[in-house]
Amino acid sequence: MEGIFTPSNLLLFLMQTMPDSVHSAPPGPATPAASIALVTGATAGFGQAISRALLQAGWRVIGTGRRADRLAALRAQWPEAFLPLAFDVAGRAAAQGALASLPAAWQDVDLLVNNAGLALGLERADQASLDDWDRMIDTNIRGLATLTRLLLPQMVRRNRGYVINIGSIAGNWPYPGGNVYGATKAFVKQFSQNLRADLAGTAIRVSNVEPGLCGGTEFSNVRFKGDDERAASVYAGVQAIGPEDIARIVLWLVQQPPHVNVNRIEVMPVAQSFAPLSVARG
Repeated sequence: MEGIFTPSNLLLFLMQTMPDSVHSAPPGPATPAASIALVTGATAGFGQAISRALLQAGWRVIGTGRRADRLAALRAQWPEAFLPLAFDVAGRAAAQGALASLPAAWQDVDLLVNNAGLALGLERADQASLDDWDRMIDTNIRGLATLTRLLLPQMVRRNRGYVINIGSIAGNWPYPGGNVYGATKAFVKQFSQNLRADLAGTAIRVSNVEPGLCGGTEFSNVRFKGDDERAASVYAGVQAIGPEDIARIVLWLVQQPPHVNVNRIEVMPVAQSFAPLSVARG
């Protein structure tokens, strides 16, 4: 009957009467051909997936990591758009030297993705290895802070840039054995927020991405020091999030309009949720 809309003809009516500007989502900021990202820990897991996603979206990517052969493999796939920098972010002198070695055309970094990080061990605090604690602090805190400090001045000078830190839900929610690892990720969250405060009045954006249970990476293999069977058991029977999921989130962040800053994103697989607080009874 005339004048009565069914779901199908209602949709057609709406599409015909909407202004052209509404038919498609407003575009995010264009990614200029010269846009350069620096991704730490690009040799595996999140870092490699993020590097690939950015390269496919038209970015030029500087990938860092300790395994030069894996960086070389990315370079072979994207010889013009990927620049490898093999060094350990935990060393200040190495970081300074690596950045100083960048060709002039690669020095203005528009996006820093602080991804490099690790967890070591799952022992109680009174039984944990001090060497493991030192290495987590050196990489997850010192390395991240150093790269940020070294790259921020040119971002501020150009009033252009984005810092995306890869944190963890371990920085928000405590769990047994997460002692220093969780503390390092709590630092990343607070550092991200403090950067926002420091950079108020500039066009520089800062976000902290906080993944939960994520498979398809070397995270648990490193945590359990090569015990692959124990690492695999962490993800048994669970559809965990994967590196590509985090890469899509990072790509979505950089595609937001320049006036939009997403402060934090906490992401878990549907299978992961919350539990009651533990009560130790006498």
